[in-house]
Amino acid sequence: MSNPRVRRVMLACSLGGEGHLVPLARVGRAVQAAGHEVKLLVPPALADSAQRTGLAYRVGEEPPRAFLDEIWHRVRAGPAEAVAGLFDRELFADRCTEAMLGAARDLRDSWRPQFVVREPCEYASAVAAHETGIPHAEVGVSLASIESGVLRMVAPIIERFSPGVAAAIASSPYLSSFPTSLDPSPWSDTRRFRAAAARRNVTSGPARNREQPLVYVTFGSVLGHLPEASAVFRCALEAVAGLPARVLLTVGRATDVPSLGSIPENTRVEQWVPQDLVLEHAAVVVCHGGSGTTFGALAAGVPLVVCPLFADQLTNARIVQDSGAGMVLGGHTPASGGLGSLGPNDVAPLRARIEEVLGTPSYRHAASRIAAEIAALPTLQDVVRRLI
Repeated sequence: MSNPRVRRVMLACSLGGEGHLVPLARVGRAVQAAGHEVKLLVPPALADSAQRTGLAYRVGEEPPRAFLDEIWHRVRAGPAEAVAGLFDRELFADRCTEAMLGAARDLRDSWRPQFVVREPCEYASAVAAHETGIPHAEVGVSLASIESGVLRMVAPIIERFSPGVAAAIASSPYLSSFPTSLDPSPWSDTRRFRAAAARRNVTSGPARNREQPLVYVTFGSVLGHLPEASAVFRCALEAVAGLPARVLLTVGRATDVPSLGSIPENTRVEQWVPQDLVLEHAAVVVCHGGSGTTFGALAAGVPLVVCPLFADQLTNARIVQDSGAGMVLGGHTPASGGLGSLGPNDVAPLRARIEEVLGTPSYRHAASRIAAEIAALPTLQDVVRRLI
């Protein structure tokens, strides 16, 4: 006889990349650890990543490659105000929902989940759940205000699939690993948690080091798929060359490390490393401002140098700067198009900001204050027990 206390929980992710899948999978593992059954629904582009999560998964459908290429072309062409929301409206809300809805409905009907957990760019599972009254929740991957605004923007699109689904999403539980001081939430049922165990020995003193401080450089999982990647990585490598520091650069699984050319003696390049393990030792993080990297660093008490390229990264960069927990590199922000980059003229400014953050205790003080706020949040396990 089946255990009535064990529930089947469906997780669903869209084409947002590993930055969207990782927070969702983290919740999935917590749900599984609580004794429930979990099944993950992903598009083909994330099939390999889904396998690496260790969770049971099913692969649905996604829009044609030609459409994705067209979207990126329009983003680059700009102007920025014209392409704002392009991914959210035309890709995620419309074409991705249409592509994934058949698989979401089939998994709903064949496996009969009793709860659905989704990420903010994925709407097909919300439609499937809404059609049959299955409760659902959203795992935030960006700032709550941004994701609430996006839902309002795409509501007319997703309502075509199931009237009332936008209101159902807006009233569903919203799970956030970001602190209230940096991310006040307009969602009616926000449930905050700390994504990992509280960091031990968070210090606001001199930069942590064994022999030399560790500078962790990463630009997320999406950049490696774009033609701008080589210029960004080359700029970062030249900026850190000769620094009195150990440097770790991660470039993503889409980038072949030998293609980067010469690597400075103080630098190690990897496609991917477990971020939490690196942050435990890092003195500064240099990144694009993706929410997972940015708030992961702050949760670990590590200051940042942020080089925003697109999407919510510009807002995250401003939050880091305004909080005093890091610096932002200007001069590469999109002026005409919707996608930024780094180039030869950014090498010296980037190096100067890394040196400034490494050598100025106030940045670590601010990051440590934020880390303490995050460490005081409930654990993810506590939130899951109350949710499922």
